[in-house]
Amino acid sequence: MSENQNVDYSASNITVLEGLEAVRVRPAMYIGDVNERGLHHLVYEVVDNSIDEALAGFCSKIDVHINEDNSITVEDNGRGIPVDMHEKEHRSALEVVMTVLHAGGKFNKNSYKVSGGLHGVGVSCVNALSDHMIVNVYRDGKVYQQEYSKGKPLYAVKEVGVTDKRGTKITFHPDGTIFTVTEYKYDTLLDRMRELAYLNKGIEINITDLREMKEDGVTPMRADHFYSEKGLRDFISYLDENREKLMPEAIYIEGERKGIPIEIAMQYNTGYSENLHSYVNNINTHEGGTHLAGFRSGLTRTLKAYADRSGLLQKAKVEITGDDFREGLTAIISVKVAEPQFEGQTKTKLGNAEVRGAVDEAVSEMLENYLEEHPNEAHTIVDKVILAARARQAARKAREMVQRSNVFSSAGMPGKLADCQSNDPAECEIFFVEGDSAGGSAKQGRDRRFQAILPLRGKILNVEKVMRHRAFESEAIRDIYTALGVTVGTPEDPQALNLSKLRYHKVIIMTDADVDGAHIDTLMLTFFFRYMPELIENGYVYLATPPLYLVKKGNKQVYCWTEDDRERALLEFGDKGIHVQRYKGLGEMNSDQLRDTTMDPEGRQLRQVTIENAASADRIFSLLMGDDVPPRRAFIEANATYANIDA
Repeated sequence: MSENQNVDYSASNITVLEGLEAVRVRPAMYIGDVNERGLHHLVYEVVDNSIDEALAGFCSKIDVHINEDNSITVEDNGRGIPVDMHEKEHRSALEVVMTVLHAGGKFNKNSYKVSGGLHGVGVSCVNALSDHMIVNVYRDGKVYQQEYSKGKPLYAVKEVGVTDKRGTKITFHPDGTIFTVTEYKYDTLLDRMRELAYLNKGIEINITDLREMKEDGVTPMRADHFYSEKGLRDFISYLDENREKLMPEAIYIEGERKGIPIEIAMQYNTGYSENLHSYVNNINTHEGGTHLAGFRSGLTRTLKAYADRSGLLQKAKVEITGDDFREGLTAIISVKVAEPQFEGQTKTKLGNAEVRGAVDEAVSEMLENYLEEHPNEAHTIVDKVILAARARQAARKAREMVQRSNVFSSAGMPGKLADCQSNDPAECEIFFVEGDSAGGSAKQGRDRRFQAILPLRGKILNVEKVMRHRAFESEAIRDIYTALGVTVGTPEDPQALNLSKLRYHKVIIMTDADVDGAHIDTLMLTFFFRYMPELIENGYVYLATPPLYLVKKGNKQVYCWTEDDRERALLEFGDKGIHVQRYKGLGEMNSDQLRDTTMDPEGRQLRQVTIENAASADRIFSLLMGDDVPPRRAFIEANATYANIDA
């Protein structure tokens, strides 16, 4: 028996965490993680409380400030958190709300009919995970205040002044011992504030970054104001601003079924992607749930019934599926549920069974009325559906062509593929390289045992602009499928990617560090996002990062990936006898340089592409519909993003 097995296990080994201590010990259980996502989630929890006041009809304005020290201030003009003595706890209700888990007005249906902060752990969690928090309540003509450190009050609630305002002001600074990142990104918060303004028409939301001022030292460099009168109709116009619309106005559905307020805006466009955004009590349920299922079933049944009555389907002689009705559709579904059942505190999927029937009923009734009252738009939609069905059938034939040609032997591989020797996918990696010149250097610099090279001839097809069968007919795209060894379709899902014979577990896009290279990155990533999301979900897709400069002095040399790297190298080497080479392309690097900087597993810099928020993917891809394709930086910095490229 080992030494560890001799240790007694008794009641003394049982630890009981008091108060908010459990939150500090296991923060990820409450806010998702302790990285960038969890950091910004703190702000959302506080703002959601103000939004709940707005939903209850007591708040019309919310101000969010990022302060100079990366603390956050959220102020609203709601009723103000109660400060009177709590009968059970024998202390101020404000202190109870801020320091006790599962304490709040959300459990009392008389206080809030609907709420995002259902679990009552929101603001108290923020308090627990902040090294300092101060709360000011403007109520009954007086100003009340209390401060906290790591969830513990520094003093009792006290009266500190008089006021003619009402509301609550909360300032908190995230605890650097808890979070791996403590710097807030303005654009990330900006997108959420914009989203909340669209979802809650008539509410004014302001966000200001006080960390950087203009030359006058008073005016912030970044400050934004949001106010929407039309709500979801404004939202869908924003989402579809870069798409060609098929109808002059979005279809708008608003009503209440089974006590559930339902609001939906939907718009068909000339694209080929389905872009659905679902919300419950302002929470983005990017995994969907019963409200999304109800929308889909109501939409499909109603449109199919109309198409059958119109006789258009009989003329087209084509078989329609549910997917055809949603091709080129952008839709926003927002429901308010009194007692939502979510999967976990981060609330990504709705489980209430009754919501499906309510949304289905509302969509069926109101969409049917719209189709009867707008025959021109109705025929346009049906024509779009028929076109989608024909394209789907063509795509199936094209996929079958891809699969027939996809023979998993060297004889069936693309002619330019320089394959590796290993047959173990776990250790094999393939580089998609820009051009034959870079491909030649990469082939000489690779490790033949596990590294394969496939040069790309120019820019691949922009799959966002074409139907699926056109994509499968592209020789370059067929070469990618064949080289990877994957096919389309599984017994469970004919549209899914079959990874059973995937030949590489590292799929690396390696392009020049210039605009053309960024263009190719964008097109490749778009292809993977739309046609091979399973590769991304499994962590197989990477972006290589070639250096921008080589700085040499005598026998010393250093590679530089950024301008800051170059400046540091120049300072280190001095100001004489220095040679700086700017790499304009991979083809300018010899095989040794390419191997040392971009291909050697020990020395290279790779960025893994991960799916973060599929619900907002279209904000990136809508940019591709125009002539100007966003550079790689747009993927990295855009906030409403499908892919987050981690350094």
